[in-house]
Amino acid sequence: MQTEPHALQPVAISPQTLTPETATPAGRAAALAGSAALFASLTACGGGGGSTAGPASPGQQSPGTTGQTTTPGQTAPTAPGQPAAAPSVAQAGRFLSQATLGYSRADLNALMASNYSDWISAQFKAPASQGHCEWLKANGYADPANINNAAGLDNSIWRKFISSDDPLRQRMVLALSEICVVSVLGINAQWRQFCVGYYLDILEANAFGNYRTLLQQISLSPAMGYYLTYRGNPKANPTTGSQPDENYARELMQLFTIGLQQLNADGTVKTGSDGAAQETYRQADVSGLARVFTGWNVDTSGLTSPYPPDFQMRPMVNNASTHETGSKSFLGITIAAGTRAIDSLNTALDTLFKHPNLPPFISRQLIQRLVTSNPSPGYVARVAAAFSDNGAGVRGDLQAVIRAILLDPEARDASLAAAPTYGKLREPVVRFLNWARAFKASSPSGKWAIGDTSDAASRLGQSPMRSGSVFNFFRPGYVPPGTALASMGLTGPELQITNETSVAGYVNWMQRVVTGSGAGDLSADYSTLLPLAGDPAALLAEINQVLAGSQVSAATLTLIHNAVATIQAGTSAGQLNRIYAALTLVMACPEYIAQK
Repeated sequence: MQTEPHALQPVAISPQTLTPETATPAGRAAALAGSAALFASLTACGGGGGSTAGPASPGQQSPGTTGQTTTPGQTAPTAPGQPAAAPSVAQAGRFLSQATLGYSRADLNALMASNYSDWISAQFKAPASQGHCEWLKANGYADPANINNAAGLDNSIWRKFISSDDPLRQRMVLALSEICVVSVLGINAQWRQFCVGYYLDILEANAFGNYRTLLQQISLSPAMGYYLTYRGNPKANPTTGSQPDENYARELMQLFTIGLQQLNADGTVKTGSDGAAQETYRQADVSGLARVFTGWNVDTSGLTSPYPPDFQMRPMVNNASTHETGSKSFLGITIAAGTRAIDSLNTALDTLFKHPNLPPFISRQLIQRLVTSNPSPGYVARVAAAFSDNGAGVRGDLQAVIRAILLDPEARDASLAAAPTYGKLREPVVRFLNWARAFKASSPSGKWAIGDTSDAASRLGQSPMRSGSVFNFFRPGYVPPGTALASMGLTGPELQITNETSVAGYVNWMQRVVTGSGAGDLSADYSTLLPLAGDPAALLAEINQVLAGSQVSAATLTLIHNAVATIQAGTSAGQLNRIYAALTLVMACPEYIAQK
């Protein structure tokens, strides 16, 4: 990404974050060089976290956007590719950067001996690891002392994302959690860890399934019921004038299915004769759909108060006495009065699932989460076509969608990555997970006590399942104001949480984390790097391949090499300090942070 630079205030790395050997002048220079490189990345990409400008809504083109998002003068590919040959190290690293939350040398070598399609097929068949709720119970978090807290939730999330042997599934879980958002911060209920854990188990169970099934299960999940306030939602009361809560009905349409504006099959916005965008729904549609989501509540059958966490691990059930039995009209259909609650729900979800907006709306966001912030209309159209029909007449098959995203020429053609508008910012959580998975980080205690990483000043400024709102940590249509991206009508979603504070906080925290402190007892395995510590060039080449998908240029590697080489490597401590400095500097440089 390339945008107009804007002023940044100098931020120094705290001396407390330096290891003994990097506390030398040369070591400080290396560390500060990494900070400067990261600041340069923010400058180049246009930090947006401090802006007061409102982000564009999902599916909504920003002012000046025509919907064409290819680089000026560049023609997007028109047909999906099916590469069969074994990929090179650079090709394999680039693919795994898109398809996983991080990969090791062994993962890289395995893909280089195979091909993309077979790798995807193997991932679809890979068994899931222990579920969140199961792990929470097995590790004592069902103890009554935890009834009013979320103890264990962060632990289980980090355990899954770091150690699971199904990296494509986990990449999809994170992506889906940022589209169909639930946040533990907005759930006021007992056993919140099990409530959100069950929601994550739903996302994982459906990551390779069908989007219609996913919609059904999240709509009946206690987590969504609490978060978007329709759990216990009563029907209208003509005496008091009260109306059903409309929160979920609105966000289900706006964020999880069809968006605010009517879309063409390639994701561009439909306009009327006056040139204005056409809305997908109106307030009357929200009110009509809200009547479907009345009477639903948690299932406590067979349980005795104070309830154990089991009720947060069951689909919600309907209470007929509080469900609206009158007719329900929305989006051009009417559910007849007297229709059963579950049948009304199925009709509502079927209507949204069959809406022509759904394939391009969700497909574009999944492309953004995995590959590039500004996919061309052709790319969106090809993925949306796979969403609409997997080739066997099935709509919503996420396996077909994943294949279409990852095997598309716009994802695989490395020459497109040279365009300044191609790619995406690696969100902070993904950067951390890239390191953790690359070097097989483990928790010797089994506690995975990394905790909440939301603090931007001292950690990542982002923590899974802790979004501040239903609009995720960043909006898919966010355009950093006052930047070249904005002048071209292009989006930079992750830049919404990128600012001077988060930049410094990230590099400082990662500097501690790579040394084995700052993230509980999380410990990396640097056995593949230690034999290379005496040769800075070989060390950086390995890190570039395994961590950065071979994206860091020779010129940048030379700059880092010159800094790392000043650290003496005659002792075991010195060798480790070279590794720590090399990792920190690579993770701070623009060519790593902008995934291309």
